[in-house]
Amino acid sequence: MVFSSVVFLFKYLPVVLAVYYIVPSKWRNIWLFIVNLVFYGWGEPVYILLMLFSIAINYADGLLVAKYRESDGKKAKTALIVNIAVNLALLVFFKYFDLLAETISLLPGVNIPKLGLGLPIGISFYTFQAMSYPIDVYRGDTEAQKNPITFGTYISLFPQLIAGPIVRYKDVAEQLSDRTHSVEKFSSGVCRFTVGLGKKVLIANNIGALWDVYAAKGASELTVLGSWLGIIAFTLQIYFDFSGYSDMAIGLGRMLGFEFLENFNYPYISKSITEFWRRWHISLGTWFRDYVYIPLGGNRRGLKRQLLNILIVWALTGIWHGANWTFLVWGLYYALFLVIEKTFLLKALDKTPNFIRHIYTMLIVTCGWAIFQLDSMKAVWAYFKAMFGGGAAGLYASGDLYYLASFAAVLIVSAVLSTDLMKKLWDRLPRKAAGILRPVGIVCVLVLSTAYLVDSTYNPFLYFRF
Repeated sequence: MVFSSVVFLFKYLPVVLAVYYIVPSKWRNIWLFIVNLVFYGWGEPVYILLMLFSIAINYADGLLVAKYRESDGKKAKTALIVNIAVNLALLVFFKYFDLLAETISLLPGVNIPKLGLGLPIGISFYTFQAMSYPIDVYRGDTEAQKNPITFGTYISLFPQLIAGPIVRYKDVAEQLSDRTHSVEKFSSGVCRFTVGLGKKVLIANNIGALWDVYAAKGASELTVLGSWLGIIAFTLQIYFDFSGYSDMAIGLGRMLGFEFLENFNYPYISKSITEFWRRWHISLGTWFRDYVYIPLGGNRRGLKRQLLNILIVWALTGIWHGANWTFLVWGLYYALFLVIEKTFLLKALDKTPNFIRHIYTMLIVTCGWAIFQLDSMKAVWAYFKAMFGGGAAGLYASGDLYYLASFAAVLIVSAVLSTDLMKKLWDRLPRKAAGILRPVGIVCVLVLSTAYLVDSTYNPFLYFRF
């Protein structure tokens, strides 16, 4: 089940909210725990068992770490290491086994059969959430949760279960036990959810149709104009798809009394790759910073060690995104530019006009999405050749002009909306005007999104595979 579906909007969510606000406060986490499991098991009920196992192992380890943290640090550390190993083993088995089997089978005389297991949805997100809990207990950043239902609600919380943001236990520990509800907060949640729904359904889905046209073409059919049209479309699609889901998650959280941290901050206005990754998928970057980069030494052990730490973090960031070696290349691609910026380029960029810095950043980011989305380095290389004039199909074809004209409006609108221009204009509106326009706009977006979902069968979700 996905948020941008008629079933979720008009069946699942109304029932969840109605019962949630009818039952006494002490029963609300129990209700959430039940509906979380229903949501998670909607497509593949068997993976509810995996979710329950993850909840049980991390709940028990949190108690164990808390028990020995003060009295026996060695036992506490051992319990934590075992827990991390179990979590990572589950992630590797379900997500990367076939990739590893295929790679190792390239060796002479080795043949490891693939298992062909379906990927449990959101496993990368909830595994990282689960691991953050015992680590924070070990560090003394939070207390162990003694109520298994409350802890299970945290791990399986449906608003951010399948696509983030990654919510660390210490950030919502108090809210799990005592959260506030108000008409204003609920209304804010509805608005935020609807904005995210509009991003996903009205923008990402429509611009994604253009990328699908060029993704389906063979290397020999790609022109310079066509390949750039395609990858620009994907660049916009993935932003509105992912940030839209993050907005919907934050909005749903508010409807249920939770406040989740922001996950995007207009990344496409960045003027360096360093800035881009401070604005894109903020919860993932924060997780890797706090649980990998800083424990490795961060920037405290000299420049060479810092650069090595960046390389390690970005190799892990890349492979976290998917079971394909292209994701590792994508992570290392960004590691390279971050290292270059860290060593000398940022100083040079500071003396460069903003528009040149922005062009540089978006060129790197757009090319990066080609590595991210295509399924082999051979395909990536062929696409790059077409982008930069080395393909066989020339500069453009009549079909490219047709698609450019057909999608010009949505390209321009989505490009503008990916910046903070509209926010700045909105902030300048008189409060009274904003108060009138907000509900009208929200209703329009909701009606248009619903009409699109009812009428269209095209509703991809890019982050299901993560």
